Amino acid sequence: MPCGQPESGGAAAPARYVLGVDVGSTAVKCHVYDRAAAVRGSSCRKVESLYPHPGWVELDPEVLWSQFIGVIKEAVQAAGLHMRQVAGLGISTQRATFITWHRKTGKPFHNFISWQDLRSAELVNSWNRSLLLKVIHVIFTILHFLTGNDRYLAPSFLTFSTHQTSMKLSWVFKNIPEADEAAKKNNCCFGTVDTWLLYKLTKGSVYATDYSNASSTGIFEPFTKCWNPTLSNLLSIPMSVYPPVKDTSFSFGSADSEIFGVPVPIMSLVADQQSAMFGECCFLPGDVKLTMGTGGFWNINTGGNLYASKRDLYPLIGWKIGDEVVYITEGCMSDIGNAIKWAQDINLFTNVDETAEMARSIVDSQGVCFVPGFQVSANDPYLCASFMGLKPTTSRSHLVRAILESVAFRNKQLYDIIVKKVHIPLQTVRADGGVSNNSFVMQMTSDLINKKIEKPANTDMSSLGAAFLAGLASGLWTDKEQLKKLRRIEAVFEPQKDLEEYRPAMDTWKQAVKRSLHW
Repeated sequence: MPCGQPESGGAAAPARYVLGVDVGSTAVKCHVYDRAAAVRGSSCRKVESLYPHPGWVELDPEVLWSQFIGVIKEAVQAAGLHMRQVAGLGISTQRATFITWHRKTGKPFHNFISWQDLRSAELVNSWNRSLLLKVIHVIFTILHFLTGNDRYLAPSFLTFSTHQTSMKLSWVFKNIPEADEAAKKNNCCFGTVDTWLLYKLTKGSVYATDYSNASSTGIFEPFTKCWNPTLSNLLSIPMSVYPPVKDTSFSFGSADSEIFGVPVPIMSLVADQQSAMFGECCFLPGDVKLTMGTGGFWNINTGGNLYASKRDLYPLIGWKIGDEVVYITEGCMSDIGNAIKWAQDINLFTNVDETAEMARSIVDSQGVCFVPGFQVSANDPYLCASFMGLKPTTSRSHLVRAILESVAFRNKQLYDIIVKKVHIPLQTVRADGGVSNNSFVMQMTSDLINKKIEKPANTDMSSLGAAFLAGLASGLWTDKEQLKKLRRIEAVFEPQKDLEEYRPAMDTWKQAVKRSLHW
């Protein structure tokens, strides 16, 4: 039946479904879930990034809005439902991608600036070399030493990167006069993707974000749970531009009835990695979520304890529901899924499902190593992507195996950092994302970390997490215990080989990484 059209005959069926929309870096997806968390209908559209200048990555806000509305209507239609049967809408979004617009007219000052965008590189390098930043390091090192308060630890070795929202937002006010002028008159709104979509859905009547998205910008202080005035002043960002911050599972209002034909309750806003963690039911301290998509993310639930930034790891707010605030610690890796996609683009294989079998068809990679470095590394902006150890006998299977091994080796490196720096007993690892469908990567990672890894039946965990949070706020589900019972595990990977069997290959790979640094 056409979406937005009334059902024939009688009153509409009660609202027993929730929508989980995931606005990612490569696709916008919507799933319709019933009370059993089964998918009743889905839709997906590809996100088209814009590259107006070298290093710049943008999204057209109107195109993204159109795709967002489109997938919702298509998914509900695919489920054979009417919009009035939807109890709540949950929105999961890519993090740190942002836009600014005029508070009175709603007109954007620029396109969305992606988290992948490098336009602030000069500004970042200038700040990281500055005397002022060195002084800040000294002051906060002394404060941390005198007080023992962990909130002073992160600023004691603060460095900026191009992935952070802060520097790019500072760039906006330095380079877009209209935005700067509006900000001086308190007429400029800043928003991540969730904030913009909420603003559009409510036709400008609701302007807000949630704690998970705010904490992922790098401008929001997770210790105080406020926008950071010190950092904002340092970077000349007016405090008036920031949106109010609300709970993650919360009634944000309703979509204007002109959009879907009926007012649809908006019941959750959540950042994509935190949403995936909620979808995996990582509700207890020590629960671990591993997402392997375009990039890789390790997230550890630290409960009510906030672990200060320690270089490779950083603290975030996982979600806030009422009085409950759950903190997480995160470590990330770039070039996971996109390295595999690149290999497909150059015809190393035809179908991604072949890769695990190709890797297993040979005993080892024959000493071939792959170093991923397509994106700028926060630790080394000059890291060079490379294959090393090529021989006349090297085949496509050796190259594919080397790429997959590099994913598992980096998982091992990051896991070891987590074990060393997060002093919480770690529970079973739960994996999601497209690369979690690769049994070779999953088994090798399990062997290397000597831990059981569970893979869910549905790997679109960001959509499910947003739906779970919306369902709790709308009353479709009562509590997290009920959600745990809805988990469906498709496969469990348990350690089968000893770490020592991988040691020579991993040592060779580490040598290859060293050779690729500072290119």
